[in-house]
Amino acid sequence: MELFFNPFDNLVCILLGISFTVWFTLLLVFIIVPAIFGVSFGIRRLYMKTLLKLFEWATLRIERGAKENNHHLYKPYSNAIIAKEPISLEQEIKEIRRSGSNRDLNAAPEFEMSDIFYFARRGVASIMDDEVTKRFSAEELESWNLLTRNNNFHYISQRLTVLWGLGLLIRYSFLLPLRVTLAFTGVGLLVFLTCVIGLLPNGRLKNFLSQKVHLMCYRICVRALTAIITYHDSENKPKNGGICVANHTSPIDVIILASDGCYAMVGQIHGGLMGVIQRSMVKACPHIWFERSEVKDRHLVAKRLSDHVEDKSKLPILIFPEGTCINNTSVMMFKKGSFEIGATVYPVAIKYDPRFGDAFWNSSKFGMVNYLLRMMSSWAIVCSVWYLPPMSREEDEDAVQFANRVKAAIARQGGLVDLLWDGGLKRGKVKDTFKEEQQKLYSKMLVGTQEDRSRS
Repeated sequence: MELFFNPFDNLVCILLGISFTVWFTLLLVFIIVPAIFGVSFGIRRLYMKTLLKLFEWATLRIERGAKENNHHLYKPYSNAIIAKEPISLEQEIKEIRRSGSNRDLNAAPEFEMSDIFYFARRGVASIMDDEVTKRFSAEELESWNLLTRNNNFHYISQRLTVLWGLGLLIRYSFLLPLRVTLAFTGVGLLVFLTCVIGLLPNGRLKNFLSQKVHLMCYRICVRALTAIITYHDSENKPKNGGICVANHTSPIDVIILASDGCYAMVGQIHGGLMGVIQRSMVKACPHIWFERSEVKDRHLVAKRLSDHVEDKSKLPILIFPEGTCINNTSVMMFKKGSFEIGATVYPVAIKYDPRFGDAFWNSSKFGMVNYLLRMMSSWAIVCSVWYLPPMSREEDEDAVQFANRVKAAIARQGGLVDLLWDGGLKRGKVKDTFKEEQQKLYSKMLVGTQEDRSRS
């Protein structure tokens, strides 16, 4: 039997080989090697500045096109909380009674029908300006960033349409394959190298190699997101024997922080690919993983954390006390568990720039894979990280007060709204205690009114 060779097939194989060689060389020279040594050629910064100029031009073109076509330019409402004057329940009800009745307030009965208007108004105001629900939706932008998530401004002019289509082509045909390749490279190296390091005996050499491998792999993963990170006040970076706490916007918060320093992670043991990563990481570094049945045991969790921070040779623990992702506008209630241990707390504030891509993970709407694909198909992930001075619990301070003080410092530095609400309300109902609190305040006001009348 004779074999016939098609010259065209040979040419295709040669071209594919050359393309793969060029592709791998570019990855190695411009991304992987710089990630190993922690250096940057400034390509991502130049890329960010170019995008900003494009966004500025697109915004001007949108405004001009809307004016020429007599279109109303949609401006999204702000996610900020409506400003309210601090006023007590008693003062508000007295104002309502004063405006709705000509009778003497001291002679008023213990209950008036007009009091209902206070609770009705507060209920409507809570619906119109829900401080919780709006923290779990994507942050709206004042201008278009050429992504489909925002308004369809590309229909205003042909130039915008061409620019949007070109951006779509670049993001999905070049950036997305590049980023997926880097992500698999970073995760693959992390699993393989940590398993190899795990074979070494415990000691300085193992700790040194483990830290270098973790930094290298996390930096490769950062480049898989085209993340442009600015770190501030590095002299306050967390040290061994301490706890690093930060506000939580996205699962990539871990990568953002771990690409600048090594941490001991805390979390629940998972299955699948995540479980493989966890088992490999713990071989090289003493991370703290809990079984599903152990997570709810507060005493066990506290003991494991306390034992870790007492060993000054171990890496600082990284914890996100909110327990859920918030949409980059606010900081919600910190769980008190990590503040009861008595260790030094190193607060960190993380703030993302939403113009380049939305980093918020709405876990009730998107799965992890879907979310990562949306992140990798955006323009970039740009954020700032501030390392705040270490904080310790004061003598007359309980764990809740300490947690609130740390939260307030993070919110102030990151330009975030400081909220008292529990992020668990994202999936749960409002606790009855919140309603009972309002009922008690109203009852005290009525009882106080009766006592004042009896004294007079």
